Amino acid sequence: MATTRAFARLATRRIGTDTFCSSTRLNCSYTNTRPAAVQPAIFARGLASVTDSAAREPISKVGEKIVPDPARKPIPESKTSTVKEPEPGKDAKIKTFHIYRWNPDEPTSKPKMQTYTLDLNKTGPMMLDALIRIKNEIDPTLTFRRSCREGICGSCAMNIDGVNTLACLCRIPTDTAKESRIYPLPHMYIVKDLVPDMTLFYKQYRSVKPYLQRDTPSPDGREYRQSKAERRKLDGLYECILCACCSTSCPSYWWNQEEYLGPAILLQSYRWIADSRDEKTAERQDALNNSMSLYRCHTILNCSRTCPKGLNPALAIAEIKKSMAFT
Repeated sequence: MATTRAFARLATRRIGTDTFCSSTRLNCSYTNTRPAAVQPAIFARGLASVTDSAAREPISKVGEKIVPDPARKPIPESKTSTVKEPEPGKDAKIKTFHIYRWNPDEPTSKPKMQTYTLDLNKTGPMMLDALIRIKNEIDPTLTFRRSCREGICGSCAMNIDGVNTLACLCRIPTDTAKESRIYPLPHMYIVKDLVPDMTLFYKQYRSVKPYLQRDTPSPDGREYRQSKAERRKLDGLYECILCACCSTSCPSYWWNQEEYLGPAILLQSYRWIADSRDEKTAERQDALNNSMSLYRCHTILNCSRTCPKGLNPALAIAEIKKSMAFT
């Protein structure tokens, strides 16, 4: 299995007033769904693995084998640059998609953009519909994560036309003259194609202890109660689905992600700092009171602009800073 780590730089793309750099660090592992824990999985033959044993352990040693359809001849990734709609109709609305590809099983090959054309009349309205149709009908080697298809799980986060978003919530532009470009989330190690390695992201999430902590039992032995006003403070916080769109659009996180927690994790931290039922507010604040974990935020606000759930991580970070300044 290939274990070579490649590095590549993709061009910076500017959309409107927002700039999202698509510089991507490449890694080699593969998973077909969003990982359930912080370590990457090791899968069966044909799927590359991460073997940095000094810092990581596998989630599982057994993966689901992909059994190709014998009637369909797989397309060699290294030799195919353009794949077209199999049988376009007379009134076909042909749309062009350029998709980032990198295969860890071919460690000597460089990342590339592969071109696909689809008839929009035969394709669903969302970008995820296009990706699924490409994988099912055109190129079974295309790899990406997906699950709920309704903006709840966060699995299909990727950079589409220069903006970090969820493929299941991003509509395909109907203008066939405009070509779409799809990349993995920026500045992440890449498992394969559009699949980023979320190991560090989940490790950071675990570090903020995202669960209720208290020493005092409930007076009546039942649930811990809140007033309506206390509950309203959590609106805009608990809805985060950990898709990492905000963190991977943040330049401060790009350059300091080993130490800076990033917008998504800081929003999750504030969700518990603001919770009236939690009794470890001081400890949570102390954990953030250093030069890197919190204060690398420079209010660039890419995080709030790109959040597919319409949340405001920048405001949550500002509230943490304010709470620490006046306590």
